[in-house]
Amino acid sequence: MDLQASLERAVAHITDYVEAEGGALFLLDDDDTVLRCHACVGATEITGLTLPSDQGIVGRCVQNDTAEIVRDVQNDPSFYDKVDEQTGYTTRSILCAPMTVKDERIGAIELINKRGGDGLFEDQDLHLLATMSASAGLAILNARMVEALVEQERLARELELAAEIQRSLLPDQDEGGFPLFGINVPARTVSGDFFDFFELEDGRIGFNLGDVSGKGMNAALLMAKTASLFRCLGKTIHQPGRLLARINAEICETATRGMFVTMLGGIFDPRTGIVRFANAGHEPPLFLDDKGKFSSFPADAPPLGISPFLLDGDLYPEEELRLDGGRFFVFTDGVTEGYREDGSELEVEGLKEILVGNQRAAIRDQLSVVVDSVYRAGVKLRDDITLLVIDDQTRESVSTQRAQREPSTVGEVEGTR
Repeated sequence: MDLQASLERAVAHITDYVEAEGGALFLLDDDDTVLRCHACVGATEITGLTLPSDQGIVGRCVQNDTAEIVRDVQNDPSFYDKVDEQTGYTTRSILCAPMTVKDERIGAIELINKRGGDGLFEDQDLHLLATMSASAGLAILNARMVEALVEQERLARELELAAEIQRSLLPDQDEGGFPLFGINVPARTVSGDFFDFFELEDGRIGFNLGDVSGKGMNAALLMAKTASLFRCLGKTIHQPGRLLARINAEICETATRGMFVTMLGGIFDPRTGIVRFANAGHEPPLFLDDKGKFSSFPADAPPLGISPFLLDGDLYPEEELRLDGGRFFVFTDGVTEGYREDGSELEVEGLKEILVGNQRAAIRDQLSVVVDSVYRAGVKLRDDITLLVIDDQTRESVSTQRAQREPSTVGEVEGTR
C-alpha cells in the first residue's frame, strides 16, 4: 500500500542482488515527458533528479524499450555526466532495464559500477536486471491500481455523505393533507436541483425550487448554500422579490467559474388560495385551474449569481395568482427535457398532458406519474428531475385541521392551562 517505501526497498534489493555500487529507479511523470528518480541507493543521492524522457542512457532505454549494458560510459554520447561533476563520483559502467507492462511504459531501473574487479557489468547481469525490472514494473502498476481504487472508494463515500446531507435539506413531507408536495430525483449521486417549503408564523407557507448550473460537487455545494440562504432569510423577508434580490447579492459575492442559479420562490396563503412569487430565470411555472386550463408565467429577471446590477432597485419582479381550487406546478428542465420510453423528449406539452390526465389524483400520485414517464430503472437520467406542486384543493381541509388544533375561545385556552 505504501508505493514509495516499496520503491526504495526494490532498488536496495536489486542493487544488492546484482552486486552494484549504486542504483536508481526512474518513473515517467508529467504525461511521460519527464523521467524522475523516485528512489536510489549507493554513494550518490539523486532522488528527485529529473531529465527529459528522451535524454540520457536511461531515457534511451525507456524510449527504445530495450535493456542496455554500457561498459564505457565516458564514450557514450547519451551519458548524463552532471551528477559525476557535482559529486566527484566516477561512473564507469551502467546497467539499465526498462519497466514496461503490456506496452505501458512505467520507467526504468539503472545500476552503476559492478562491485569489485574492474567495475564492469557482464551480460548475465543484464539478463538478471531485465527480469527483475519486469517484475518491478508489474508491482508498481498493481500498486497504482490499488491506490486508484482506494481513492475511488473514498470519493464514493464522500459523495454518498454529500447526498445524505442534501436529502436532509429537503422538507419533511409526512403530514397528510398538506397543500405542497415535491419530488427530487438526482441524475447522479448528488443533485444540483433543490426545493423547500416551510410554514411562517402567520400560517402562510414559503416555498422555492431551483436549479444550479453545471453538475457534480460544485453544483451540489452551491445548491446547499442557496437553499440554506432561502430558508434562513425567508423566515424574516416575506417579499419574494426582495428575498431573491438579497440571495442574488450573496451568491454574486462568492460564486465562481460562471456558475448561477435559476430559482422560483414565493409565499402561499392556504387561507385565501393566493400565491405570490418571483422568478429568477427559471422555467415558466404552470397553473392548472379546476376547469383543466393552463396558464404559464415566463421569467422577467435573470438567474441568481449573474450580476448584482441587472435589476432596477432591490426587487425581482413579483406576480400574484389566486388558485381558486387549482394547482400550481414548478419544475426544472430535467423534467421537460427528460426522455420518454420511445426516446422522445417529454417537453412542456407532454407534461401538460400528464397533469391534465391525472388532475383529480392526489398530488403525490400526480407527480409520481410525471417522474415515471421519464425515469425508468436501468436508464441513465439526462438531468436531475425536480417538481413542486401547490394544491389549493386541500385549502379547506387544512384550514379545518388547523382550527381543530387551535382553541377557538378564551374559555378554551383557560380550560387547557
